[in-house]
Amino acid sequence: MGRKTSKIRVLVLTVMAVSALLATGTSRASADDKAETQGIVDKARITFDAFMGDKNYSWLHENLKNAKGILIYPQILKAGFILGGSGGTGVFLANDPKVGVWSQPAFYTVGSVSFGFQIGGEAAETVILAMTQKAVDSLYASSVKLGADASFALGPVGAGAKANVTADFIAFSISKGAYAGLNLEGAVVAVRDSLNKAYYGREVTPVEIIVLNKVNNKGSEQLRSALQKAAK
Repeated sequence: MGRKTSKIRVLVLTVMAVSALLATGTSRASADDKAETQGIVDKARITFDAFMGDKNYSWLHENLKNAKGILIYPQILKAGFILGGSGGTGVFLANDPKVGVWSQPAFYTVGSVSFGFQIGGEAAETVILAMTQKAVDSLYASSVKLGADASFALGPVGAGAKANVTADFIAFSISKGAYAGLNLEGAVVAVRDSLNKAYYGREVTPVEIIVLNKVNNKGSEQLRSALQKAAK
């Protein structure tokens, strides 16, 4: 009876942990949101620089200029014991090819739950290119499911990778852990309204941030500059 109870406790605690992880996509604001937002933007720049400095992501380097936008997640946590889940918060910026300028960042979560036998954990830095206007437009809704609402593919990895990959969203991850890789097929990308409000000082939608340019935060200048330089 003791061993059975222990196993049930492990499963319950795992479910609770995953549920809490995926709950980061809610719009509820917290007292720490304002301090958190700039940290996410700064970490996004560090993550982006790490990808651009790694020769294994040559396809990403060569095709960034063709992307309509980019999602950058400094950390996506994935853990599992029977029930697996992943979640993280990052930023999306769109590229205006006419003037070569990247938009202000909008905050988005990503999360998923999967079932099956899996033991281990993973923390991944992830970059997702929005390659089509459909991909960008889908992000203006409250949420989008990768692979369902818009096509999704893992990007080719390896020095000199030349694979011809076509999808609305193409993802790349740098990870360490027990999982072989982080596949976000079926994951839900959702607007983080509370962080957008905290970063810009008022309630604002992704369309107002990215398309209408109604807000500005100088804290994003280094990230936008890094994107502009890399996409030339």
